Amino acid sequence: MNQIKCPKCGEGFTMDEAGYADILKQVRDEDFEKTLHERLELADQSKKTEIALAEAKLTQEMQAEKTKKDAEIANLKADISSNELSKQLAVKEALGSVEKERDNLKNSLEQSELKAKLEQKSQKELFETQIKDRDDAIERLKDLKARLSTKMVGETLETHCEISFDQIRAAAFPHAQFGKDNDVSSGSKGDYIFRDQDNDKNEIVSIMFEMKNENDTTATKKKNIDFLKELDKDRNEKGCEFAVLVSLLEQDSELYNGGIVDVSYLYPKMYVIRPQFFIPMITLLRNAGLNSLQFKSELALVKSQNIDVTNFENDLEEFKSGFGKNYDLASRKFTDAISDIDRAIKVLEKVKDELKSSENNLRLANNKAQDVTVKRLTRDNPTMAKKFKELPSA
Repeated sequence: MNQIKCPKCGEGFTMDEAGYADILKQVRDEDFEKTLHERLELADQSKKTEIALAEAKLTQEMQAEKTKKDAEIANLKADISSNELSKQLAVKEALGSVEKERDNLKNSLEQSELKAKLEQKSQKELFETQIKDRDDAIERLKDLKARLSTKMVGETLETHCEISFDQIRAAAFPHAQFGKDNDVSSGSKGDYIFRDQDNDKNEIVSIMFEMKNENDTTATKKKNIDFLKELDKDRNEKGCEFAVLVSLLEQDSELYNGGIVDVSYLYPKMYVIRPQFFIPMITLLRNAGLNSLQFKSELALVKSQNIDVTNFENDLEEFKSGFGKNYDLASRKFTDAISDIDRAIKVLEKVKDELKSSENNLRLANNKAQDVTVKRLTRDNPTMAKKFKELPSA
């Protein structure tokens, strides 16, 4: 038994061990629940605090990252603006350089014309030289523009080629034809066809052109070699001697950036060029065609001479053959005539012998006639003897 004193009233009472244990258990459970509840609240509060701190920290980091990205974007925009400004300055500088070269070329042209008159040189040759120098300067500018952008500045590749050709057509290629290939009767067509001829309408050179811009195939990123087979087919169907792919594809290729690439090992008389070599390529093939045309003319002359000699030899052989046939015929006729003469001689000899025999017979007959007398006639013929006696005497 235990003596228990109430903490409120101070009155004491006795409690056995079971009751004491029960009260102690109640006190202990209530205290445990209270302590547990307090600890759970503290844990929940601590968790909320940690979450708030984590959120604040994350927000701070994200804000710092955003600030950093905004700074990077601002720097990139500044770099882009700087690059654009650099490009504009480079183009302006290049244009200024070309304009200066143009003025120099103009002055040089005037001086060259004066010098040409003094040296009695052809004005055409000097003009072509000046055109080539101007074309070189223009091509340098075009090359610079092509390097500054993935497409031709302010114009498509086809328009660029048309303008480049039209600028020198009248002076350099007065008899040439250059235009779109609009013939689709065979099922396909190229982009442009160039044909040139001399004053006698003899074709000097013919070229099938295909134009490929980087922007035209951005999605597929095709290569130059992907277009060669179709270009060769178009060239053959349109009867062109050469095939040229004018391409802006594979801009990082050292091979194609060299300017003119001979791919005749894949397809005959085929080339891949950058746009700045468009006019030089036409000039190169046209000059080669002129030399070839001269050789062809000389060859044709030699062939015609050989044909004349061959015709003379054929005529001679024909004459000899005809003469031989006529000779054989005449010889046979001569032989036949000789044979006929021999036969006639034999006949005449026979006639001669017969005549001789007849003459002999006539001589014998004459002799016999001379021997005829009245006495012989009347011998053994009394009647005839009597008649002759009755005849009067002369």
